[in-house]
Amino acid sequence: MSDQANTLTLTPRKYGKLGVVHCGVTREGFIAVGGDPRDIADGEEITFERVGIKAKRNGSEYTFTKIS
Repeated sequence: MSDQANTLTLTPRKYGKLGVVHCGVTREGFIAVGGDPRDIADGEEITFERVGIKAKRNGSEYTFTKIS
């Protein structure tokens, strides 16, 4: 699998999928991965172990990466 298939970059009010897992940025500072909503601060990284995805925020850019 290529790196592009393992990474998804979104901005607020955008949604996408990594494999079968839905990822989205509902609003600035608030994301959801596989139905699990979380607040995320600028520069913060959150691991969603249940679905094997890591989310990182850099300003208004949110990067979701498969880790498993």
